[in-house]
Amino acid sequence: MKKLINRPEDAVAEALMGVAAAHADRVRVHIGPNYIVRADAPVRGKVAIVSGGGSGHEPMHGGFVGMGMLDAACPGEVFTSPTPDQMLAASQAVDGGAGVLHIVKNYTGDVMNFEMAAELAQDEGMEVEQVVIDDDVAVKDSLYTAGRRGVGATVLAEKICGAAAELRRPLAEVAGLCRKVNANARSMGVALTSCTVPMAGRPTFALGDDEIELGVGIHGEPGRERRKLASAHDIVEALATAVVDDLPFGPGDKVLAFVNGMGGTPLLELYVVYGELHELLEGRGISITRNLIGSYITSLDMAGCSITLLRLDDELTALWDAPVSTTGLRWGV
Repeated sequence: MKKLINRPEDAVAEALMGVAAAHADRVRVHIGPNYIVRADAPVRGKVAIVSGGGSGHEPMHGGFVGMGMLDAACPGEVFTSPTPDQMLAASQAVDGGAGVLHIVKNYTGDVMNFEMAAELAQDEGMEVEQVVIDDDVAVKDSLYTAGRRGVGATVLAEKICGAAAELRRPLAEVAGLCRKVNANARSMGVALTSCTVPMAGRPTFALGDDEIELGVGIHGEPGRERRKLASAHDIVEALATAVVDDLPFGPGDKVLAFVNGMGGTPLLELYVVYGELHELLEGRGISITRNLIGSYITSLDMAGCSITLLRLDDELTALWDAPVSTTGLRWGV
């Protein structure tokens, strides 16, 4: 294992200190319990949006804290859910009096701990809504979930709901938008290599030089099938067909296409994937009117990518286009 770390057990805490040193103008980092909040939190009269999950997926979630997106993020240890006390403390730190929305990826630990945190917050008189994201079409259940996993739609929901919150929309409406994004988004990923968790010191799973894992999870969970390495054209066709057919997306639909790198994939390859996806969707009468291309939900050093499609309407498009200023996403400001 070759990693730019000191001791594996210190990697998350030291990364958080690096975030604090690099981005003090945008965020505040709290250690013990660990969470990141926007520098101007709490924002009075605005719904606060909180998310979180295991570390190793950067920039998700800490890189999306800031104006127009998240108010707080709770980083757990690598691939490990944050704890209820982290989530409660983060919610308390950003509650501006208009309620708090928890956006939760559908992983068992995340869901259970966010539910506990919400109950504790409600006991203190805080208004809390929780929305679980489960957009991965690859498998119904996995090592970490009951039901579908939450992946790419998480970033899209955080951006769209963050824009709605900046407009001072009420909690029920912001939560409703989050559910709308989840209902209209589908994702699937592929791994070319395994990732290596620092504490483990070895690859999470074995994958031959000529093999890929279709439908892999962001923690290295098994997907739909293992098959021989193929061209980008064939891989995109397999991923996109599964995504398109699931909702289903059809002729006349306008979509946001999100091509996400898993951490070890060059941007050159992600644009090859996007080009293939654009051609495939065009052939089906589906129009890409917005896109996002880059490594936004990573799996440490895994080589591979995921494809997420979100069916757009005028409301979702306007909220996507709204200004955002975070370390991971920034436009319109």
